[in-house]
Order: sequence, then C-alpha cells, then structure tokens
Amino acid sequence: MKKQLNIYKIAAKAFEAMMGLENYLAQSGLDKNLFELIKTRASQINGCAYCINMHTHDAMKIGETAQRLFLLAVWRKSKLFTDKEKAVLSLTEAMTLIADRSVSDEIYDTAKNHLTEQEFAAVIMAVVAINGWNKIAITSQSSLD
Repeated sequence: MKKQLNIYKIAAKAFEAMMGLENYLAQSGLDKNLFELIKTRASQINGCAYCINMHTHDAMKIGETAQRLFLLAVWRKSKLFTDKEKAVLSLTEAMTLIADRSVSDEIYDTAKNHLTEQEFAAVIMAVVAINGWNKIAITSQSSLD
C-alpha cells in the first residue's frame, strides 16, 4: 500500500490559507445545509471518495436527509430540492466542470435571482474551496481508512 503524502504537515502555511477560506465561509452566513450540498456535489463530480464520505456525514449531522444525499447526483430529476438549491447545484456543476464549458448566462442569472450578492459570492468561494480540497485529497491520496 502506498504511503499518502501528508501535505497538510509539509505545506502547513498553505493549509492555513485554505483554512482561512473555510473560516470565511463558515462566517459568511451561507446556509450550512446548502454549503454541504455544494461540497458533496462537487466531490461527486471530482470523484473524491474521501471528501464525499466526510461531507455526507457532516451534512447528516446538521439535519440533511439520507434520501436527499442519495439523490444529489441526480438532483435535476428530484422534487426534493428547492429552486434555490437547484440554482446553486447548477452553478456548482458548471464551475466544477468549467474546463468543459463555461458558466452560461442562464446558470449565472438563475443563481443571481435566487441569491443575495453576499450569498452568491459565498457560493462561488465555496465551490472554489471544495474543488481545491478535492484536488489536494485526490493527489495526496487521502484515504478513508
């Protein structure tokens, strides 16, 4: 078994900077359940088992239902998500897959119509943060063990 790189110890200052962004997001007023949906959905797209495991557990601890988490990958086909959540999930997907296609005006405008400016900024930064964490966890081979 490969030994994983403990990037958090080796690059402690970079880890502190990432945690600074997490601290900002925790104090941004962004709904905690929505924050966990963002983190879980981006992690699903990126294939980060470590992060999916962590964020589904975190989501359930704050009251998210197992059923909604089971259906998160197919949220467009579910009636369990609000219009605001759908707008945020659409933006999360577009940002996570930005190399394949840009964030369309429709996705941007829909998100803007459902979010305050403060929320919109926090959602963008939440997607940036989780995509960064996913890349770190996958590349450093963080494990579920």
